[in-house]
Amino acid sequence: MKMKDTTRRSVRFLFSIRRYLIFFLLMAFVITCCMILFLNMMTRATGFELTQKYIEQAAKVTFLNVALLSLLCTVIDGIRRRIMVKRPVKRIVSAAEQIMKGDFSVRIPSLRSADKMSGFDVIADYFNQMAEELSGTETLRTDFIANVSHELKTPLAVIQNYGTLLQQPSLSEEKRQEYAKAITNTSRRLANLITNILKMNKLETQQIYPKAETYELGEQLCECLLAFESAWEEKDLEIETDVEEEVLVDTDAELLSLVWNNLFSNAVKFTEPGGTISLSLKAEGEFAIVRVSDTGCGISSEVGKHIFEKFYQGDTSHAAQGNGLGLALVKRVIDIVGGDISVSSEVGKGSTFTVKLRREPDGAS
Repeated sequence: MKMKDTTRRSVRFLFSIRRYLIFFLLMAFVITCCMILFLNMMTRATGFELTQKYIEQAAKVTFLNVALLSLLCTVIDGIRRRIMVKRPVKRIVSAAEQIMKGDFSVRIPSLRSADKMSGFDVIADYFNQMAEELSGTETLRTDFIANVSHELKTPLAVIQNYGTLLQQPSLSEEKRQEYAKAITNTSRRLANLITNILKMNKLETQQIYPKAETYELGEQLCECLLAFESAWEEKDLEIETDVEEEVLVDTDAELLSLVWNNLFSNAVKFTEPGGTISLSLKAEGEFAIVRVSDTGCGISSEVGKHIFEKFYQGDTSHAAQGNGLGLALVKRVIDIVGGDISVSSEVGKGSTFTVKLRREPDGAS
């Protein structure tokens, strides 16, 4: 479609009825004036009075007339170029210089060129779109740096404080073990944050490409859930599963494992001891529907609108347990594999994350 539009624009640029009529009238005016002048001088002579000298004189006058008309057209064209070409180019160059200086708020006003075929209005529109995209990217970059700095600063401060406490010579062995464990846990959280940042960067810059393979989704879900067995046993959580067999999907298994690991990790984190975590997998038409539910603290509807954004943490009381990148990774992976994810939750009653993936037909190998 874009190729066709480009071809049409090229044809319109090469041939325009409007421009043809302008040049036709201009050439007709010049040639007519020259011919009238030449014939007028010829008619001044009668009979055989047309001599070679007289003809040469008429030709010279006609040539001077052509030169004068050419000069007039040149001046008119110069004025036209200054108004219709140089002024728009100057505006575009000035705006480009502002962009180069880092001012992404600059916009080129509508040039309203008399000759719409000149393309300057099109260039201005695309330039404004580019500036808007750059402005959004710059805002995201600034926010990302600010968030990363904050997230790195917090665990580093914790490690530094506990490291200082460990240097006290009168510290008991019990306190020493407690502080050392706090440093280990904080270091692990910091390592996870850096790992997630690197993964997010690769996903957003499309350095990770899906490698599709057909496999049974239920088997992968159970394997990922079992990886958190020690965590749920420590909190005495009840696990409920309703997983259909032979539900096949054709997608990147490694990328999807990031999704399940993050969802299960959050469910275990935010579910109080003695609570329940549920996993279900159903085949509904052309889709495989995965639901991960918990009886944790839940989230409000306002938080639910932003929960998949980077570094967003709606419940500040749990800020020490996460870094706000897990669900952003989940959303990015689901978008890459062509699926859909949603969340339904009620404060104090828990949350349910629903993932919809296109499944392979029954019997596919």
